[in-house]
Amino acid sequence: MKRLFLLVTLGSFYAASTTLCAQSVQATKEQIMAYTGSWKGERSADGRPRVSDDLVKRLKNISLEEAWGVLRSEGYHTQFEGNWQIIHPDKPMAGRVLPVVYMPSRPDMEGPIKEQGKKEGRKGSSNSWPIDMLTEGDVYVADGFGKIAWGTLIGDNLGNSIYSKSKNGVIFEGSVRDLEGLSKIEGFNGWVRGFDPSYIQNMMVSCINCPTRIGNATVLPGDLVLAKKEGIIFIPAHLAEKVIVNSEFIALKDTFGHQRLRENKYTPGEIDQAWNETIKADFLKWVSDNPDKVPMTKQQLDGFLKNRTW
Repeated sequence: MKRLFLLVTLGSFYAASTTLCAQSVQATKEQIMAYTGSWKGERSADGRPRVSDDLVKRLKNISLEEAWGVLRSEGYHTQFEGNWQIIHPDKPMAGRVLPVVYMPSRPDMEGPIKEQGKKEGRKGSSNSWPIDMLTEGDVYVADGFGKIAWGTLIGDNLGNSIYSKSKNGVIFEGSVRDLEGLSKIEGFNGWVRGFDPSYIQNMMVSCINCPTRIGNATVLPGDLVLAKKEGIIFIPAHLAEKVIVNSEFIALKDTFGHQRLRENKYTPGEIDQAWNETIKADFLKWVSDNPDKVPMTKQQLDGFLKNRTW
């Protein structure tokens, strides 16, 4: 019965455009909870999983490769997307996803969407509606179907609004305008497919907080996203802590191993293979002696080590 409800719920996003708008421009809280049912923690007011601020902050410090490896081990093979144009390539971004789907305009669909938006009290053009929903720590993620000319989802005015609400930036399968102005917004960043001086034309919002495709990646509302120079990776909310703690542990092992190799205490063969009991004991003592290098809590580390085979 639960599976049937989930299939019907997901199907409702794609089955009929006009009936979707008759209910709401955005997915309902019940719909979001249905397809993010693996998440058992706190949720935002709109129903999105709300991974803790602490984990979001720590996510920015892990590598894409480490996160990618953990996700693949969990069966998630389509969460990475690369080849972006980035406003500030050397400044990583992490946050909770608020996803939006755009489509080419079609009058018989766009009219009801605009009318529904008015009924819901939404202001301005539809590309500003998701911005009004952002909260601190969110990342505005949009499928603009790769449109560059006349597909600019924001300029520097909307960029300032996005940063004021989210303290983050954007990821667009599409384009932006006013690059010079956007680059001057302190703390704002963007991963986009292109830059263009044109303004948005013949595009419409089809759904906010719905499952979204960004390149080869499938994205759900409340996913965590890690965006770096190499690309972006989307992490299901229910796996966020596991991905982050695993990645932090791998980095911690690497830091210890690199130090011991520089000290000539162990050979590369000893460090690269499964560790013997002597190295394990040395590592645990090193962790105890260097608490400033340990990003996770003692409880998280102990819980992780309990189930690890090294």
